[in-house]
Amino acid sequence: MGQEILSPSASIKADPELIAKVVLMPGDPLRAKKLAETYFTDPVCFNTVRNMLGFTGLYRGRRISVMGSGMGIPSMSIYSHELFCNFGVEAIIRIGTAGGLTDWTRPRDVVIASSASTDSAFIAQYDFPASLSPTADFSLLRAAFEAAEAKGKKATVATVLTTDHFYHPNPTANERYRAMGMSCIDMETAGLYCEAMACGKKALSLLSISNHMFTGEDLSAEDRQNSFTNMMEIALDTAWKFAE
Repeated sequence: MGQEILSPSASIKADPELIAKVVLMPGDPLRAKKLAETYFTDPVCFNTVRNMLGFTGLYRGRRISVMGSGMGIPSMSIYSHELFCNFGVEAIIRIGTAGGLTDWTRPRDVVIASSASTDSAFIAQYDFPASLSPTADFSLLRAAFEAAEAKGKKATVATVLTTDHFYHPNPTANERYRAMGMSCIDMETAGLYCEAMACGKKALSLLSISNHMFTGEDLSAEDRQNSFTNMMEIALDTAWKFAE
């Protein structure tokens, strides 16, 4: 039998030394595995608890980790909080999908989320005596925008809406979100930004538009793979600037 891993976390069973200071977080743990196998040199799996796979490897000579977050704010908040507070992670970059709302967010586009409004009651738990605006770290945001420009990839900085509802009970909600300037909808960004702000750490959310909430446009499996590649490469180059 191998030596028992002593982990400071209930949800991540890993040697803290195996996790880099910068972590990329797709929702799907299998996408984390695919990214590690495609882009990392000598990737090492550091977590398998609940099949929420995490890997660390070298990208252009610097250590970066990637780990799934699961779906929704509660799952994202658990993993991001433990990475920040129990494993010494300094920055998390979400790499996920979103549904477009505006005329200029089309399938295949990449959105860099400057802030995330939300319909979730999650923010109330912080007992903030005002209306909190969960916001990206500017240094990460600027680095991501510059990385996209350097690669010749389109990436738009915009506000997003994070919802608790995959199937929203209010049929007019999307119209109201669009009227207030929300570019797209996801289910994790606001939770990540809240955790980063509360822990004094850095966070950024990069989102690929996979479908449009009004036009009904939806990417094929092949097109989704190409869009994810653009987002992942922007995220990797951004993480590299802050990596060890």
